[in-house]
Amino acid sequence: MKVTKAQAHANRAHIVETASTLFRERGFDGVGVADLMAAAGFTHGGFYKHFGSKADLMAEAASCGLAKSADAAADMDLASFMSYYLSRQHRDAPGQGCTMSALATDASRQPDLVKAAFAAGIEAQLAVSRYPAGQADSPTPEQSRTRRIALMAQAVGAMVLSRSCPDDSPLANEILDVCRADVLARLSGLPNV
Repeated sequence: MKVTKAQAHANRAHIVETASTLFRERGFDGVGVADLMAAAGFTHGGFYKHFGSKADLMAEAASCGLAKSADAAADMDLASFMSYYLSRQHRDAPGQGCTMSALATDASRQPDLVKAAFAAGIEAQLAVSRYPAGQADSPTPEQSRTRRIALMAQAVGAMVLSRSCPDDSPLANEILDVCRADVLARLSGLPNV
């Protein structure tokens, strides 16, 4: 039975969504093509009908996950987003969470195609996040971008460090608590903790 173009497109999108989740849970090297295709409900042989290589899928899955994160962030003010981002709830659900914190260290060892997907996703995230205006020292556009980059790096770094600790480690929670308090203090214009 021949698959229609619409069904082939839907199948590809389903594979990308499945890969995005599995890669965030297990890392790029923690998921093989056969396991990925089985999780998506397809045979291993069908992979190359959709993708030229695993790297092609990694880049597309990263773009998918990064776009979803940017869309979610666009609907929240920066303080609310950071409160959620630096939470145990987010930490404990890497498959549903931020692609940057789940895969950035993996991406650094991948081909330029994957790194380019991350760079584009980081730019998209920076574009949707807005540093609070109306403070006495309202930032210029350049200062706002600098501050958003610093906040993003702190949040992603905090999540990576927290996830690197044992789940029941007090340090895992402390990292999130300290960074969340610092970020929220900076966003509210209070002195840094």
